[in-house]
Amino acid sequence: MVAKPESIKKRGGGRVNEQLSTFLKKYEERILGQSVNLRLLLSAILAGGHVLLEGVPGTGKTKMVRTLAGLLGGDFNRIQFTPDLLPSDITGSAIYNMKEGSFQTLKGPIFTNILLADEINRTPAKTQAALLEAMEEKQVTIQGETFFLPEVFFVVATQNPIEFEGTYPLPEAQQDRFLFKLLIDYPSFEEEKSVLKQVIEKRFDERNMSPSLNMDDFLNIRKEIEAVTIAENVVEYIMKIVRKTRESEAIRFGGSTRAAISIGKAGQAWAYLAGRNYVTPDDIKIVAKPALRHRIQLSPHAELEGAAVDQIIEELVGSVPVPR
Repeated sequence: MVAKPESIKKRGGGRVNEQLSTFLKKYEERILGQSVNLRLLLSAILAGGHVLLEGVPGTGKTKMVRTLAGLLGGDFNRIQFTPDLLPSDITGSAIYNMKEGSFQTLKGPIFTNILLADEINRTPAKTQAALLEAMEEKQVTIQGETFFLPEVFFVVATQNPIEFEGTYPLPEAQQDRFLFKLLIDYPSFEEEKSVLKQVIEKRFDERNMSPSLNMDDFLNIRKEIEAVTIAENVVEYIMKIVRKTRESEAIRFGGSTRAAISIGKAGQAWAYLAGRNYVTPDDIKIVAKPALRHRIQLSPHAELEGAAVDQIIEELVGSVPVPR
């Protein structure tokens, strides 16, 4: 069980950080039983990454993302991925305007701040690949013309782990584009009871949600996170963990250099949320599992023995000496 981080402390004038503290409080009031995942989701967007959410239907994945967008005050679009979805349905297309006698570019739903790619594994690889350029380079090419995406661009893709008929597993190259893979489990009895009461009493109306942050404040927070210190011994700790994934007999393909970068950036964001301007080894331990679980492949003998990816990661991280 991951311990709940300490509350956010003030830095400098403290105005933006008070807003972030209010943001988290409102977020956790609306989404119950997922405190750690909410903080990891917020850490990902603060670090400039993207998230893959996996969980059974009805566990609040869509609401989690929609609420994040509402509290952030950014533009939000949702795409339901289906087998007949085309790449142009995501990016947009150029059409001929007969009245003006010229081509006109119609931008797709990808031009937003927060994009929910719902059930991404229900569409073929060709359509999934339409997200690759956008997620990596924050730009989209339509009929040879390049368009830049907003500075705050965050993709959250969901997938259902229990249905495999009519699904198309995400290619490894696309999975590596995600900073985190978060597993959404059922809440506890009391938490689930509170969710039920919340819905029955209509305690929160998503349509009347007021933002807790604006984009300028959010970008200022991002700049502060970039200044969070990662000491040399912590950088070495990250590298030892990633390289260990390449040396383990239980792992067929280990983490890439991008995996190490993701852990470092996520560690900065997590430390900031904990009220510190420096990263500790404990921060790295917390973010390592969601940053690695979708980037490594178990060897055939480990799969035959029924080994779980999370278990292997925990053992690897535990085997690396913690810097003092």
